[in-house]
Amino acid sequence: MGRRWNGWGDESYIKEVPAHGERLIHSVIGETHALTDATLESVMAQVPASRLPAHPLVVTAAEDRVRHARGQSFPDWLAMRSGDFGVFPDGVAYPETSSQVRELLDYAVEHDVEVIPYGGGTSVAGHITPLASQRAILTIDLGRMNQLMELNEESQIATFGAGTPGPLVESQLRARGYTLGHFPQSWELSTIGGWVASRSSGQQSLRYGRIEQMFAGGRMETLLGTMDIPTIPASSAGPDMREITMGMEGRMGIFTEVKVRVTRMAEEERFFVVFMPNWQAAKTAVRELVQNKVPMSMMRVSNAKEAKTHLHLGTQEKQFKLLDRFLRLMGMGDERCMLTYGVTGTKYQNKTSLKQIRKVLKSHGGVGGPLANIMGSIWSHGRFKFPYLRETTWTRGIAVDTLETSTDWDNIDQLMADVESALETALRSDGEEVMVFTHLSHMYTQGSSIYTTYFFRCADSYEETLERWRKLKNKASSVIARGRATISHQHGVGKDHAPYLPAEKGALGMRVLNTLVQDFDPQQRMNPGTLLEKSNAGNTAEHAAKKAQQEAAESVVG
Repeated sequence: MGRRWNGWGDESYIKEVPAHGERLIHSVIGETHALTDATLESVMAQVPASRLPAHPLVVTAAEDRVRHARGQSFPDWLAMRSGDFGVFPDGVAYPETSSQVRELLDYAVEHDVEVIPYGGGTSVAGHITPLASQRAILTIDLGRMNQLMELNEESQIATFGAGTPGPLVESQLRARGYTLGHFPQSWELSTIGGWVASRSSGQQSLRYGRIEQMFAGGRMETLLGTMDIPTIPASSAGPDMREITMGMEGRMGIFTEVKVRVTRMAEEERFFVVFMPNWQAAKTAVRELVQNKVPMSMMRVSNAKEAKTHLHLGTQEKQFKLLDRFLRLMGMGDERCMLTYGVTGTKYQNKTSLKQIRKVLKSHGGVGGPLANIMGSIWSHGRFKFPYLRETTWTRGIAVDTLETSTDWDNIDQLMADVESALETALRSDGEEVMVFTHLSHMYTQGSSIYTTYFFRCADSYEETLERWRKLKNKASSVIARGRATISHQHGVGKDHAPYLPAEKGALGMRVLNTLVQDFDPQQRMNPGTLLEKSNAGNTAEHAAKKAQQEAAESVVG
């Protein structure tokens, strides 16, 4: 795969946007024009001389530094497209063993170097973006640590190098008859170490769990030494070190080996799409299914706006008209929602589950028929391709971004409405409309995730386009921060979400995080500015707690 240097994924793949789908977008946001992209050569010419002392594992070539300077957040996207990167790492290292990572961290201490861990480069929250610093910056790319190191079939625990991407995780396990079952949308590029470091969630979490249910232990290299986390199935001996290290986003250290609980390959896996008459019927049906613990591997329910958009973007115009006519004949009007679900297990288990699922969906007015299998198969084969949509729409002057959260069932409707309203109105004072739609994609007995996508017009310049995004992001994030919800369900905190974290964790929670980081990294060399804002870097725990309390109050009030 030839990977794009300034966008997502395989440069040979183009996700087409049907003409009627593009017309739908323009009908909301208006006519658009594209901004001019920079060339790789022009960006490489901007890369300054490296400040790093020579080391046999460190590469200082311009292209390596460009390709590791940004992730996939919207500000990262604009930086890559405009060529205005701002800050580049001074070098990139490609270790192949834990001992080499240990050597690189010792080098960082000796030469007062900042370190950024790099997995698949898929962060959409600014995790891997270097900040301006007086110190040299080293990005450590774990991509060569990509092997299945051990598979204990008796305990069903697999040990991987932390840089193993999703396809290699699955291919190496499937050769032995196993699966991890962790399928985030970034699956083709993101890595198993990144999943643990950011507390990732996969599309089939109803069967396999989130990464915290899979993570069994492993090895983390820190500035203080090596931390080995044993694979104990359960313990009451104080706080769990797995929970303490997960989600720290490189602030405590770098995962080099990850031990995960794997599952034997299922006999059968099937996906289906049905349509529900309205949002309340769809939401009630999925809540009933998950709270009754009906065995399923995934559920996703798109609200009416998303269902309409996805049908326009995923079909040719003739196909859409035929489908629309059929659904209307079946009583599905403009309020219809789309519900996608999957079952994974033995044929007998799936047969039993499908009987229960179809009974519940029918009781709430669901319509599937012969389309259910066909559309489910289409979703399954294209489920990792949605990120490519940003590339296609960008060439038309259409900007795309997403945000996600989770909350309890009793708060779903209000929070979803508030987030969508915040995004839809954020640019109206500038005379701009925003196209917004949402789905629920990870269900729990207590509540669900809420995943919102929004389209808006590129402005006349990159600077103005970034300012539009800031208004959208700030307004929606403020709604989430005061809305009894998390600032991130599956993307992590990074740098983009760090200002909103205190509202969720509270003053004492922020004190715990600051104390951990301060103890493991008193000089703030490890991924500074990620998870915790860089302004807190030199503070004592007490000062940081007071500042966190103030920020939390301001976030909720503001």
